[in-house]
This record gives sequence, C-alpha cells and structure tokens, in this order.
Amino acid sequence: MSSRDLYVQDPGEDLWSVPATGAARFSWEYDDGRDRLLALYQKGKDKQWDANLRIDWDLEVDPKDPLGTPDESMSLYGTKYWDKLTEKDRGDLRQHYTSWQFSQFLHGEQGAMVCAARIVESVPDMDAKFYSATQTMDEARHAEIYGRFLKEKIGMLYPVNDNLQSLLADTLGDSRWDMPYLGMQVLIEGLALAAFGMIRDTTTKPLPKQILAYVMQDEARHVAFGRMALRDYYKQLTDAELREREDFVIEGCYLMRDRLRGLEVLENFGIPKQEAAEFTERSEFLHLFRKLLFSRIVPCVKDIGLWGERLQRAYVDMGVFEMGDANLDLLMAQDEELAEKLDADRFAAEEAARTAEVAEAIAQGTQD
Repeated sequence: MSSRDLYVQDPGEDLWSVPATGAARFSWEYDDGRDRLLALYQKGKDKQWDANLRIDWDLEVDPKDPLGTPDESMSLYGTKYWDKLTEKDRGDLRQHYTSWQFSQFLHGEQGAMVCAARIVESVPDMDAKFYSATQTMDEARHAEIYGRFLKEKIGMLYPVNDNLQSLLADTLGDSRWDMPYLGMQVLIEGLALAAFGMIRDTTTKPLPKQILAYVMQDEARHVAFGRMALRDYYKQLTDAELREREDFVIEGCYLMRDRLRGLEVLENFGIPKQEAAEFTERSEFLHLFRKLLFSRIVPCVKDIGLWGERLQRAYVDMGVFEMGDANLDLLMAQDEELAEKLDADRFAAEEAARTAEVAEAIAQGTQD
C-alpha cells in the first residue's frame, strides 16, 4: 500500500525540494577533537539499537483509543460539538488526533535526519561530523518507527503542518553552518522532546510508551550535542550576529507554538476554522501543553548564550520566560533513566515468564 492511500488530506507532491545553500566543508585535521564531543560520539555508537528487536511490535493498539489519554486532552471537549458526538465519533476523533500528532513527529524526524546529514556536510570540525553521522542514523530509525506505528497501528497519516514545514525550510535554506544546529537541535528537537515526554508520561498504552521512551533516550544526546557545539561557537560571535540568531529563535518559537493547535483535525471534522481556533485557544490542556513544550527550549537557548532583551521579551509574551532557569541536564538524565528502567522492567518480566514456563514444563514432566 502506498503512503498516499493513508493520508486523510492531500499532501501535495510526493517530493518537497528545499534549495541547498552554503559550502560543504572538509577538515584535514583527524587527530584531535573536543573530549566532550568525542565522548558523546562514543556514546552515540554504543547506544545504537534496532527498532525491530527492541520494540514489541506485537502489542495491540486500539486505533480508536491509541493513547488512553483523557477526553479533556482534546480541544473539542466541553463544546457544543463534543456533546453531539457519538461514541464512534469520539473514537474517530482520538484516532485523528493521534494520527496528526505522530504524523508531525514523523515529518519532523525526517527533517532531523536531513539536518543531521547537512551538519555532517557543512560543520568545519571533524568531531562534530563524527557525532552528526551517528545522529543521522538515529533520526532514520525514529522516522522508521513513527512511520511503522502510523501505518500498522493507526492506519492514517496527516500531511506536514505548514508551520513545521516553514521552520524546516528556514533551517535548511540558510547558508550559515550553525543554523541547522539552531533550528533542529535546539528548536525542533527541544520542542519534540517535550511533546514526546508529555505523551510518554500520560499514555496508558505500552507500545506508544515504549516508542517514545526509547526515542527520547536518543534525543537527549542530540540536544546535548547542539548545546556543546553552539555554546562554543556563539562565544565568538559579534552582538549583531547574536541578534540575527535570536531573531531566528523568536520567529521559530512563535511558529512552533502556533503549530501545536491541530486545527487540521477539527477542520477535517467539519468545524469552521475560526471556531476551531477559538476552541483550541480556550483549552486549558493546550495552555499547559504549550508551557511544557518550551521547558526544553528556553533553558537551552539561554545556555548557549542567546539571551538578549528582545528574546527575553518574546518569552515573557509567550508566558515561558521563567523556564530559562530549568535544569536541562536533570531533564535529559531522567529521559535516559526512564528508557533504561523500561528495558529493565520488560526484561525482568520476560525472564519471570520464561522461568514460569520452565517450572511448568518440569512439573508436567514429573507428573507424566
């Protein structure tokens, strides 16, 4: 089956071409590099995994309730339209919302794969090229996973959101080598981490919890990479150059904030666009979601040295300024620990089941 058959809306042409700008940079210095980045590169190699083996794809998913999240999480809840929906309609709505969310994850991961490859091509330092090569593989695995989940478990896809596509185009179309770092590693990856984390921590379904926990374990390394590389580089920039990066961050954050509404889903259910936007803006769940989504971005932006007055005012306007003091290292460590704990719990349960089977077989043999 072609992916086009699964799209609920026309995604347009099969290929989206973004004109490439900037130079491909070769380095003839192979001997030394920054110890922190080389250590992260080693970790990236050590932590590679196979999605076919690590994830239990045999777990069943009800496409009408894929995540088990409460009705209150949907912006239509509590409106006149919600009251008119049958149980079947509400199941369809949950399926569409999940499809929309995970479709954006899928498209974002493809963008991350392309950006990581662009960093390999354009970054001047060999240690950063090494690490970006491992990240390119990570992002390919993530796109594989989300694509499989949507195709096999949800059964539908949504096209890339306009705002996400715009940010990807800006990130990839800039000739400066640090912009794929800033656009992808800091903004898109940081926001994705928070979105993944909120669903990971609220879903009652084991398969999406596995997928998100394991993807987040990789993403924690990616954000750390972006912080290391940009923190070093931005110390060398002039005030004017820093302001240009801050302007990019401000525009990108507003785009990403507006991306989160999922109006495409409501419009697909016949809700007029203006009403859909009003319902979404009144949703308490969305307001909380938006705040949490910036919990990874704001402290990272501050950490790499982009914290000018205009950027601070923008974060005050978004209501997320106070997140600049969040402990990003602690959040990333928790992401890795949760994935490791999930592995340990799964393997312990599997070992217990095998032990029980052996004991049962022995007991049966004794009786015979």
